[in-house]
Amino acid sequence: MRMNWHIKQEDTKASALRRFQRYLEDQGLRETTIETYSIYIKKLLNFANTDNPTRKDVEEFRSSLFDRNLSRSTINNHCYAITRYYAMLGEDVRLPRLKIDNTIPYYFDQDEIIKIFESCSNIKHLAILKTLFYACLRSSELCNLEDEDLYLDKLMIRVRCGKGGQDGLVPISQDCAKCLKSYLSIRPEKIIDGRQPLFYTDYGNRWNRQDISRMFHIYKKIAGITKRGGVHVFARHSSATLMISRGCSLNIVQKVLRHRDIRSTLRYAHASETITRDWYNKTMILEN
Repeated sequence: MRMNWHIKQEDTKASALRRFQRYLEDQGLRETTIETYSIYIKKLLNFANTDNPTRKDVEEFRSSLFDRNLSRSTINNHCYAITRYYAMLGEDVRLPRLKIDNTIPYYFDQDEIIKIFESCSNIKHLAILKTLFYACLRSSELCNLEDEDLYLDKLMIRVRCGKGGQDGLVPISQDCAKCLKSYLSIRPEKIIDGRQPLFYTDYGNRWNRQDISRMFHIYKKIAGITKRGGVHVFARHSSATLMISRGCSLNIVQKVLRHRDIRSTLRYAHASETITRDWYNKTMILEN
């Protein structure tokens, strides 16, 4: 019998991706960063149809990112991943870094947020959406939550391994706490890797960021919202914009969103023009 010893291209790409993940682990990168970079490199390898893309392949791939109207920060992150991939291969490939525009072009207003909540009839999904929004969580932070991280009597949630590996306590609303209590009252306990995750899928696994994104876009579509923006816009940009537009100080917003640098929070000040004018009119009065 004649054997076919030819290695399929898909196998070499999968092998290269696994090597890249191990390389990033050895470099000490966080799990969420490894996951993100792996997704980006998988797209590159599929685009070039090889595990060793040429510089021309990389340039064409980068050009395709612009064609998809991705944000500058997202394009930069793709490039950081590519640089790491070639470093693993022993090559020095550097790509231009785009200057980041600090304005936030997309956010959901109050009516749109309410529509998203109202479109959800699944108590688990609603608890996820409300926890994301009211605690201003990143998807990875939501996925890391466990039962012991809830302090519902104090209306607080503990965030573990947030951006930069930092832990922290974040406030939640009475509405969010009520929804979580309803969810927990019917949710069976499920131990995964010796821990009790707050949320797990119907297949008995922890949620991941891709799961959260797909779920959010389903309810966004049901709500009839066509505006651009995914989970991050919903849970971070929209909540920050709402707080600032209602007069919340930037320092408080910085604390809630757990920004290290106030300049990150200042990006949301674009939405405060109305409140700025109101406060200006109230305070900039010279009395005789």
